[in-house]
Amino acid sequence: METTTLWRPTGPTELALVEAAGWRAWPPRLPEQPIFYPVLNEDYAVRIARDWNVPASGAGFVTRFEVESAYLARFPVRQVGGETVLELWVPAEELAEFNRHIVGTIDVVREFRAEPVPDAAG
Repeated sequence: METTTLWRPTGPTELALVEAAGWRAWPPRLPEQPIFYPVLNEDYAVRIARDWNVPASGAGFVTRFEVESAYLARFPVRQVGGETVLELWVPAEELAEFNRHIVGTIDVVREFRAEPVPDAAG
């Protein structure tokens, strides 16, 4: 079976839910999140985790996982910025099915944390 490597930038709350699912599934989307969007390259995932997740929640993580390539063919690649800013848009109602096509585990490959604020006395 051929697989495709995807990345997902995530914050600590979502990562805790992935861990609770045994590192094998993404949690359901919130009502205000109609799309689950894994990205197609690590560089783009790093930029989101570092530049968006860290300021928003104090930490950002880049995950990597494999999905059956034949299944992914149903989702068009979306270019949402520059040449390498590529995402798959998975409708929230299809996420449970998407999770069934993950091969192996979801692995954390990069971690970014907010810089500690210096102590005023120090």
